[in-house]
Amino acid sequence: MNDQGRNECGLRLRTHCVHMDDRELLSITGVKDLGCFNENEVALSTEGGDMVVEGVGLHITKLDLEDGQVMIEGGISAVVYEDDKPEKKTSLLARMFR
Repeated sequence: MNDQGRNECGLRLRTHCVHMDDRELLSITGVKDLGCFNENEVALSTEGGDMVVEGVGLHITKLDLEDGQVMIEGGISAVVYEDDKPEKKTSLLARMFR
């Protein structure tokens, strides 16, 4: 792997990392897709699984899906990974509108 995080084939390798500062700033890497979001909830698909961030006054301050990075600011109350159950596997969007 070279110094830019790419393998021999030139493909970008993504890792998944979540870093929170004072429950007010959340930095997430390894983000594959952004689902629906509002000031109380942000739904993401990450290398570590589907994730929902809950809180108040949430807003996305950085979104770079090419590099897989998202930053969320606001009053963060929960970060929840959605478990994929094989018998009930549905899309992220379908789960958001249950």
